[in-house]
Amino acid sequence: MSDYSSYEFISVEKRADGVAIVTMSQPEKLNSIGPEQHKEMEYIWVDLARDEDIKVIILTGAGRAFSAGGDVKKMAARAGTEFGLKYALRVPQNTLRLFEHMLLVPQPIIAAVNGDAIGLGLTVALMADMSIVADDARLGDTHIKVGLVAGDGGAVIWPMIVGPQRAKEFLMRGKLLRGSEAAQMNLVNYAVPKEDVLAEAEKIAVEIASQPVWAVRFSKAAVNKQVKAQLNQVLELSIAYESVTMLTEDYKEAANAFAERRTPEFKGY
Repeated sequence: MSDYSSYEFISVEKRADGVAIVTMSQPEKLNSIGPEQHKEMEYIWVDLARDEDIKVIILTGAGRAFSAGGDVKKMAARAGTEFGLKYALRVPQNTLRLFEHMLLVPQPIIAAVNGDAIGLGLTVALMADMSIVADDARLGDTHIKVGLVAGDGGAVIWPMIVGPQRAKEFLMRGKLLRGSEAAQMNLVNYAVPKEDVLAEAEKIAVEIASQPVWAVRFSKAAVNKQVKAQLNQVLELSIAYESVTMLTEDYKEAANAFAERRTPEFKGY
């Protein structure tokens, strides 16, 4: 049995029916994912994978957001610093570890997207096995708005779900859409009223938990072969590009402008 007591960002509620509710639990920060939170997101899946009491995992966020993605204020603070350089060099390894661990979890993962999911927050939801979103939630990958390549999984999973042209539009424009729009374009499975998101995820989770365990797990594993192949083909390059953009003046300017709520002035380097 896994022990989850050391996690600060993440809480785990295990139920008798085999469903575990995993919650990103820093609502005051919109469950944004800085370096400390990222580390927990990398390793929670290892503990969940070996917990045989769990048949289905529901991933959700506390408060009004699922996850705002990267912590932009921390991005602005480290841009152009020695720490920022060291962080940029670690990004490829850390990001690959997060999604490899997530894809290797044998239990199905249902993302219950209770509110806004931006950047890495949305990518985590899309890397789950299915996603239930609030119909009024704002969804999108806004890396471009802070001068970065959408390297931490967005370039992997978006084209797989909605096709290359539509993926490039959203990733190059940093365009946001509502949960109801995301369901219409098949980016997510279902969009429901915000107050019903968790209940709908629980209903599906209970149904899956009642199915033959190994039939469910091997079905997931078979489909995930192609996701893993795409991850291996694309992620290291896309995250390397993102790391390079972390070293640019335009990134520094974009991150600071975003944090200061002003229009950035880009110089092209």
